[in-house]
Amino acid sequence: MAHNNWLVLTPVLTHLLAGVVSLALWRFNRAQRVLGVFSGGLAALFTAALAIGVAQNGTQVYRLGGWQPPYGIALAIDGLSVFFLAMVAVVVFAAMLYTWQCADKCMKRSSYIPLALMQAAALNGTFLTGDIFTFFVFMELLVVTSVVLVAGSDNPDGIEAATKYLLISACGTLFLLIGIAMIYGSFGTLNMADIARLSAETGGTGLTNASAVVLMCAFLLKGAVFPFHFWQPDFHTTAPAPQSALLSSVVVKVGVYGLLRLITLLLPGSAPTLRLVLIMLGLIGIGFGGVTALRTHNVKRILAYSTLAQIGFILLAIGWGTPLALAAALIYAFNHALIKSALLMLAGLVASRTTTKTSSLAASHGVGYGMPWISALFFVGGLALAGIPPLNGFISKLAIVQGGAEAAQFGDPNSWVWLGLAVAGSILSLLYITNTWQNVFQKPPDNRTANLKPEGEGDSWLAPALLIGACVALGLFAAPLVDAAQSIAVQITQPALYISAVLGG
Repeated sequence: MAHNNWLVLTPVLTHLLAGVVSLALWRFNRAQRVLGVFSGGLAALFTAALAIGVAQNGTQVYRLGGWQPPYGIALAIDGLSVFFLAMVAVVVFAAMLYTWQCADKCMKRSSYIPLALMQAAALNGTFLTGDIFTFFVFMELLVVTSVVLVAGSDNPDGIEAATKYLLISACGTLFLLIGIAMIYGSFGTLNMADIARLSAETGGTGLTNASAVVLMCAFLLKGAVFPFHFWQPDFHTTAPAPQSALLSSVVVKVGVYGLLRLITLLLPGSAPTLRLVLIMLGLIGIGFGGVTALRTHNVKRILAYSTLAQIGFILLAIGWGTPLALAAALIYAFNHALIKSALLMLAGLVASRTTTKTSSLAASHGVGYGMPWISALFFVGGLALAGIPPLNGFISKLAIVQGGAEAAQFGDPNSWVWLGLAVAGSILSLLYITNTWQNVFQKPPDNRTANLKPEGEGDSWLAPALLIGACVALGLFAAPLVDAAQSIAVQITQPALYISAVLGG
């Protein structure tokens, strides 16, 4: 382990400083976009360096002001943190690359890149912080920047969707603050490692169990989990394409990260009850998200409801709670981030060619006809989402099956039933993604979709192409991702390692 490693700060500071510099470049939109790509690439390099450091030396800690935790604020990066940071680094870089080429009007505003960089800094901060109040601060910065970015989109419904999300998110904020207050009332500390130490020593009480439920509700709302999902379809659909990609692929994973920390580190004594709830909500989310996506007639909205279903698979694995199941949750989360961000960027390309600049199936009917490269990318991404081999989505589904089998071996015979229902949900994803691809790319244009822009004009195809390439690569060469996820799953089931690293015991 390493203390006061300044590299721990870099995923946040890189985007934060780039955001400040981009404000000074407010008259030079192209320079802002180039800076965004540079910042995304640099943050990815720093994240890779941190990943190597964690793999070689264990948890890395930076103590702000030199104060010893739990008295001071500490930033800590262990295997779980670096896994989510890597996910963010890939998607943020791709989103900035998409923005660099994108011709949408909102991208030309001087405020877009600074806000997007602040959003990326907040995202990284939520995965780095070692205390729950700083986690709350970063999460609220993430909410504010996301709201402003969506409200400023080209979609006229953006302000309404952003306002709705802001109001609903306030409920999540209230849950989070109440949960933090209850935790502080129980243990007298906000440091995650110290909370975990005291929780292990004192065991669960009525107040700590209640705080676990309240915090779970906050994370479920932030993660757009059924039945706390009602803000998500409008918010993700009206957002600019790179924002849709970020929101549906990595921003919702903040809730997943919070649940993992809650169950494996903060209050593991409350985990058995919480896990059963997560299994039930995950299964309902898989079914509801899949069926609703089938009944929806907007490409981005279909993909938004798909996220609800895909998060359901992750919750199911977390609910099982075995090492293989937790590894499956991580594998699924990472692969879903790549797949969903690519598909939403491609949906943005489709929308840019419609006369109404929307992604409704009616306006997009046949828009992709005669775009073989975009069609091929969407097709491969759709197959990956449905879990068809040899793509990375298949590795995710296979990991879920292995996690369910291990849960059954650990004494949960119902796992086979839950697994069967999850497989049925995977079939739904194949149906709605195939229907979308056929309507947009395989049918000739009608009178509503005539006079389309030629392929290549204003395109941002490079970013989704790289993401789809990564999906193929992680399907064919899955061993590094699987090994990393399994190693991290073992680590997080041993909270003493994190406690010792942060508190210096």
